[in-house]
Amino acid sequence: MKNETINNTKLNWQQVRWNCDVKELTFQTTQDVQPVTDIIGQDEALEALEYSIESRAFGQNAYIRGLNGTGRLTMICNFLHKRKHQMYTKHDQCYVANFLQPDRPRLITLKAGEAIYFKRWMKKFSDYVTKDLNNQLESDSVKNKKALIEEKTQESVKTLSKPFEKELADNQLILVNYKTDNGMQAVISPLIDDKPVNPEQWQELINEEKINEEKQQQVQDDIVKFNNKLQDMMKQINHIKAQQTEETQELIEKKARQLLHAQSAAILKRFHTDGVQEYLNDVAEDVIEQFFYSQKEQFYPHLRYNVNILVSHKKNTDCPIIVERVPTLAKLLGTIESKWGEKGPELSDHMSITAGTLLRADGGFLILDAREIISETGAWKILTRTLKNRLLEIVPAEMAWPFSQPTLKPEPIPVNVRVILLGDANTYYMLDNHDPDFPELFKVLVDFDTEIARTEKNYHNYAAVLSRLVADEDLLHFDKTGVAALIEHGARICARKDKLTTNFPRVADLAREGHYLANKAKAKTITGQHVNDAIMRTKSRGGLPSKKFQEMLSNGTINVFTNGEQIGEINGLAVIHAGPVVYGFPSRITATVAPGRAGVINIEGRADMSGSIHTKGFAILGGLLRHVLPTNHPLTFSASIAFEQSYGGIDGDSASGAEFCCLISAMTNIPISQEYAMTGAIDQHGRLQAIGGVNEKIEGFFDTCKAQGFTGTQGVIIPESNAGDLMLRADVQQAVKVGQFSVHAVSQVAQALEILCKQPTGILINGEYPENSILFKAMEKSNLFWKNTNGKSE
Repeated sequence: MKNETINNTKLNWQQVRWNCDVKELTFQTTQDVQPVTDIIGQDEALEALEYSIESRAFGQNAYIRGLNGTGRLTMICNFLHKRKHQMYTKHDQCYVANFLQPDRPRLITLKAGEAIYFKRWMKKFSDYVTKDLNNQLESDSVKNKKALIEEKTQESVKTLSKPFEKELADNQLILVNYKTDNGMQAVISPLIDDKPVNPEQWQELINEEKINEEKQQQVQDDIVKFNNKLQDMMKQINHIKAQQTEETQELIEKKARQLLHAQSAAILKRFHTDGVQEYLNDVAEDVIEQFFYSQKEQFYPHLRYNVNILVSHKKNTDCPIIVERVPTLAKLLGTIESKWGEKGPELSDHMSITAGTLLRADGGFLILDAREIISETGAWKILTRTLKNRLLEIVPAEMAWPFSQPTLKPEPIPVNVRVILLGDANTYYMLDNHDPDFPELFKVLVDFDTEIARTEKNYHNYAAVLSRLVADEDLLHFDKTGVAALIEHGARICARKDKLTTNFPRVADLAREGHYLANKAKAKTITGQHVNDAIMRTKSRGGLPSKKFQEMLSNGTINVFTNGEQIGEINGLAVIHAGPVVYGFPSRITATVAPGRAGVINIEGRADMSGSIHTKGFAILGGLLRHVLPTNHPLTFSASIAFEQSYGGIDGDSASGAEFCCLISAMTNIPISQEYAMTGAIDQHGRLQAIGGVNEKIEGFFDTCKAQGFTGTQGVIIPESNAGDLMLRADVQQAVKVGQFSVHAVSQVAQALEILCKQPTGILINGEYPENSILFKAMEKSNLFWKNTNGKSE
């Protein structure tokens, strides 16, 4: 029975490693293969991506999951460029000054390619205001109209003042303008001998007694009376002159408006939009305000009426495709540059605003790395807000200054951008669980598979990828053995039956090192030997932990036995990671059993060194014990299981099968062959389930056996479901071929017990196992434990 189980479960040398037959490769070197330019083997993912690209429905942004490598952003960008997706419309966006609200720059939206011309037309308008407007306001026609207004005013004043002057003359008085400290002043003076007499002369005449007191009193009374009339008349004259000023100002403003609107008409004819028309009307009024009512020396039309072009497109239907590798808040939104004056920070103007990638991608596609954007403060929130509202609000980034700074609040910009996020599964689930907007905004999941079928078509695809790498990086070409070696390593990375990995960046790294070795050897092509040497070098660079482990095995620091038999001891298998390189190593598991009620004790769990999955596997072990030992009483024993000389955390359930076998050995006192190591997860019915890292685990025990000396009967027990995943090293395959090492694939833990203990496990029939079988002895021992625990004797 034992030998039958060993023979039936042993894999032959062809089953432990798949070899790529170079005869199936239809080329001699990669020079004969057309470089691939598309993403290969991902038909369903590309179909989903095309839907996201072509759909115009809200929220159909894409999350690409599973695409690996530093060049993945460029890869998606190239994919979009090849599709040549066309836009229905696209627009140029500009900011101009808002004269009524300087902190709210006005948005001008124009057809694609029009912004630069609008800017030029506004420059011509500013040139006109600066150089020609003033001259045209001083033209002969304007002067003539101003003269008519002046003449009309003089006539009105004359009409008003003439009767007054006659009345003065009738009373021997006259209105004379005298120069005083306050300027020219109109004074009513008496007439003597038809000549005006000033106050000094009048006083002299009084002193000389040429004017009697009666005459003095009469003149003084008349002057007082006519001064009151003079004040009333002067008010009327001032009103007439104010009217003249208003008429003159209206004349000039009207002329200015005519001239400005004539200039604007040419612009409106070219850019006939409501936004431009409204802006130009405001510009005309602002010119008049600045020209006549403000400080003219601080009026700079070229600055005030300049156009800030945020984004400008070519006049075609090609949509923008933007890759943002550093998605900071400032790069996504754009910025508002600070403006400083002599007294510190000042309010920036519309020319200080710059566009970000969200605006530059308007009407097209924005490609982002998911982990990068969520790591940037505020960037993710701004992205989702913009996509949800379809409005971009450019706000200045927070500044680390000890005082606040005046800020602009530009008018929001309507945007329609399709965002493509690239990330891993963990980031996807995190966003889906914690951001309620995420599933509404990123409705298209583009799942790139990590593996493709192991077919001749995909062998050729591998060669085409290598051909592109050779062309892009000027490498030596690969011959068919070199390509076959990389295909085999692709199968090794994938570790799935009849599959190859799509992790081409990792394959490319080996290809580059293969080129380095071939170039150093002055070879003309990269061969399979160069690739295999590159694989060994890569593994060796990360192999220090493995080397240290083997050293500690050889000097006895770590106890692992690869020959002989031990009760309650078994070689489990574990892995360690060194970047992309994984190493396997054996780990000694021990168990002890005695009567009691403690049950099975997980020593790692008691020491808080057991992960949740390992703890779950340990609980399943208890269920399996109840299944294979169906006693008519509770299982009453105290057992402890431990990973010896393990000082770090342990997780995973791949050792649960070995733990079960070890526990049965300790319970029955049946020794386990130390020539075997075992890996595999159990269920509660004794099935052995698939585990990860199977190749590395087998190789780890192989290396330990090699270091301690082969016996010819050593091997590893693995789940049958992992047999198709095997892609062992060539030296391990050779050892299997010559019978120096073996790999056994089992579906039930009972098969593993037979191999390890070299005895039949036994099959349960009518509640009993065959006499002298392993599980018969386990049942006997469990009954004995029950009696001893409860103080019963036979």
